Amino acid sequence: MDCPEREWNCRVETSEEPIMASENVMEFTDTNFDAEVLQSQVPVLVDFWAVWCGPCRMIAPLIDALGEEYKGRVKVGKVDTDSNRQTAMRFQIQSIPTIMIFKNGQLVQRFVGGRPKRELAAARDAAIGTPAQV
Repeated sequence: MDCPEREWNCRVETSEEPIMASENVMEFTDTNFDAEVLQSQVPVLVDFWAVWCGPCRMIAPLIDALGEEYKGRVKVGKVDTDSNRQTAMRFQIQSIPTIMIFKNGQLVQRFVGGRPKRELAAARDAAIGTPAQV
């Protein structure tokens, strides 16, 4: 299905498998979000995305790289906004990708749209109290 120009809520059907990231990137859902993110003992970077979202696909390797770089010190995960609408609505996700960083159960940083790795790394490092390493 082709989307008409300016149709903000259009969904393109795709037969491609959803992009789930590397072993260092978790899947957060409506069911596990509170336990995995809000109650986490370490800072958490959350990527709100959807399989049909082109910019989300473009930043997927970046999210993987961030998960790999700080495994064990920062939790990195994704929320599929189509499958987990309660969580998306709870955090007022209106555009994707949206990346949020949580620390001690509190939202400390929110990015809407793609961002360069150095900007996300700096925010992540600020949450764990170390200098950015890009």
